[in-house]
Amino acid sequence: MLCITGNQKAQIELYNRYYHAMYNTSFRIVNNSFEAEDIMQDSFITAFSKLDTLKDKSTFGGWLKRIVINNSIHAFNKNKHLDVSLDHVMYKVEDHQGVDNQTDFTSIKAQQVLETLNHLKPNYKVVLTLNLIEGYDYEEIGDVLNISYANCRTMISRAKNSLRKKLEQLN
Repeated sequence: MLCITGNQKAQIELYNRYYHAMYNTSFRIVNNSFEAEDIMQDSFITAFSKLDTLKDKSTFGGWLKRIVINNSIHAFNKNKHLDVSLDHVMYKVEDHQGVDNQTDFTSIKAQQVLETLNHLKPNYKVVLTLNLIEGYDYEEIGDVLNISYANCRTMISRAKNSLRKKLEQLN
C-alpha cells in the first residue's frame, strides 16, 4: 500500500473512499456533527500512522471502522455518563429475542426507526447502534463498553424494549 510510505495522494484516495461512512458511524454514537468530524479525522490520522501494523491490507475498512467506533465510544463516555437508574438494575427483565407478534413493524420505515433511536437514553442508543447498525455481537459490545456479557445482554434487551414501545406509540 502506498499509504504506508506516506504517499499523500494514496491517503487522500483512501480518505475519500471511507470518510462519509466513518463520519456516519461516529455521528450515530456521539450525536454531534462537529465531534463526529473531529473523531473521524483523528481516526484517519491514527490509522495512517499505524498502517504498518495492519497485517491484511484488504481489511483496512473494517480496521478503520473499529478505530472510529472505539474513538467514538471513548468520546461518548468522556462527555456523558452512562446513567442506568437503580430501578432498572434492581428488577429482572426477560430477554425478548424477537418482536412481539401483535405488533406489525413491517410498515415502519428505516428512517422512522433511526429517528426514534435518537430519542432513547444515550446508553440505549449506543448499544443498539453497535448491535443493530454496526453489527457487533454482545461480546464485542461488552469489550468496547467495558461491561460484562450479562450486562450487555440486559442493556440491549431493555434498549430494544424501549425502542419497541416508542415505535408502538407512533403507530
